[in-house]
Amino acid sequence: MNTETVAPLGYPEAAEKGLKGGALGLLSSVVVGMASTAPAYSLAASLGLVVAMGGDNPVGVKAPAVMLLAFIPMYFIAIAYQELNKAEPDCGTTFTWAARAFGPKSGWLGGWGIIAADVIVMANLAQVAGAYSFTFVGEVGSILGQDWSGVADLSGSTLWSTVAGVLWIAIMTYICYRGIEVSARLQYALLGIEVLVLVVFAAVALFRVYTGAAEGYSLTPELSWLVPSGMEFGPVLAPALLTAFFIYWGWDTAVTCNEESDDPGKTPGRAAVISTLLLLATYALVSIAAVAFAGVGTEGVGLGNPENSADVFAAIGPDLFGDSALGKLGLILLAASILTSASASTQTTILPTARTALSMAVFRALPRNFAKIHPRFLTPTWATVGMGLVSAAFYVLFTLVSQSLLLALIGSVGLMIAFYYGLTGFVCAWFYRKTLTKNPRDLVMQGIIPTAGGLVMMATFWYGLFTFLQPDNLTDDNGDPITLFGFGAVGVVGILALCLGLVLMLGWRARAPEYFRGETLPKRGAHELVLAGPHVDGTAVRLPDSGLPEIVIAPDLSNLPAGASAYSFDEDAIVAEGENPDRTTPA
Repeated sequence: MNTETVAPLGYPEAAEKGLKGGALGLLSSVVVGMASTAPAYSLAASLGLVVAMGGDNPVGVKAPAVMLLAFIPMYFIAIAYQELNKAEPDCGTTFTWAARAFGPKSGWLGGWGIIAADVIVMANLAQVAGAYSFTFVGEVGSILGQDWSGVADLSGSTLWSTVAGVLWIAIMTYICYRGIEVSARLQYALLGIEVLVLVVFAAVALFRVYTGAAEGYSLTPELSWLVPSGMEFGPVLAPALLTAFFIYWGWDTAVTCNEESDDPGKTPGRAAVISTLLLLATYALVSIAAVAFAGVGTEGVGLGNPENSADVFAAIGPDLFGDSALGKLGLILLAASILTSASASTQTTILPTARTALSMAVFRALPRNFAKIHPRFLTPTWATVGMGLVSAAFYVLFTLVSQSLLLALIGSVGLMIAFYYGLTGFVCAWFYRKTLTKNPRDLVMQGIIPTAGGLVMMATFWYGLFTFLQPDNLTDDNGDPITLFGFGAVGVVGILALCLGLVLMLGWRARAPEYFRGETLPKRGAHELVLAGPHVDGTAVRLPDSGLPEIVIAPDLSNLPAGASAYSFDEDAIVAEGENPDRTTPA
């Protein structure tokens, strides 16, 4: 990192938090962003739910249209992330930005939304990774001519799947603890396997459909599958979109790792937008192929069959690939893709949560221990290990209460996603509110698009919450409603997660009020000037609070210290240069 590059003081940069700056380039950031979404696992666990959403008037063959429609607000929010990251590339993302725009309480709840969503989804990821570990070993045994069916049968054991799931959490926590570069290198391999198998799956399915070698229940793809018509918003489309949001969710990890990228202000935002576009192509292709081959019936391998909702690929795989040697290889690769997808996402779910907690601790919105950085690996220590421990405990707790609750978590995560993504959209428009009319580009990219994304997210949140609270919204394999306190478990878990955050926020405010008084992270907008200063050596290890305090400079520069410079977020440039031989303006 160039030690003479001018940057605004006030937001702690990579060196000031102790993270390893310059570790991720654009490709690495895109890989991390895509791997965080776990494409194979997300489709396996959610596509069946999307197809069946709506009860008597289900989404059905319109599932690809839901994927396309869900992409639009996701892309809008990715634009909001990109614009906000230009102004303040802080690893706290929504936490930091919301505090800047709306104040400490909004920022804290935004950060909690990220943490809650990640902890909740870890239970589902661990369950899938644990079960598929045994399935994969069993499939490998069959290709080798060995009878390892006993191992494969352990995938249906709650005890052993839970043990394996907790072990996966421990392994991935350790990898995240060892450093961001180790994590990124592992993601190259895991994501490569995952995407390759998904493309092969889609190609084989579509080839069999168009050559007439498919099954009797198969369907020929139509353009109407991509048109979201004939679906009521409240009872059908809103909950389907929340589930689809879960499928896309995760690309923001690329932005959360902004302080470890080669260009914190540009690379993460670009990676987020590129990730969403690549995910759209992947999900559209695979969802069309799956609907075409398996159909949307409620029996057999049909995607509308409730017994297949937990894992549509496990249901489709045997019929698609057959029992030949080549078919068994296809099944092994399919199991491998789900396993690598869930394990990769387990790792990349820990990354953003740890960094969000790190940023919150730096600004004293959480206990200071969460701001500790490993002196060698340059990763958050307490935040990373804490995320692993809390996730494992949450997973075991939900497994003990009811195995069926794990299925309800997907919709609950969708509520958390809609909450903090929607908040980010509104934050972007408000942060740039006084500079939006400077040119048409800023009006669209910093105002209209983020606001539209926020409105869609929030509307979906409220309509989806109402639907998820209905007692008969989700049923188990026996057709019994999955409820908590007499209401739909999906909605209740979402409400409890938000209420828990509110209670924790009030408790921490009483104990450490500095952050909530705006002393550590004050409000500001893009129109304000801040004191400018040099970056420091990115390889140095410094205490999290070693950065200088922020000083907002008056428009007339009346409070600009002698020899100092003022930086404008709006113009991304020094607007007033003081006489200081140790500071240079950027080229």
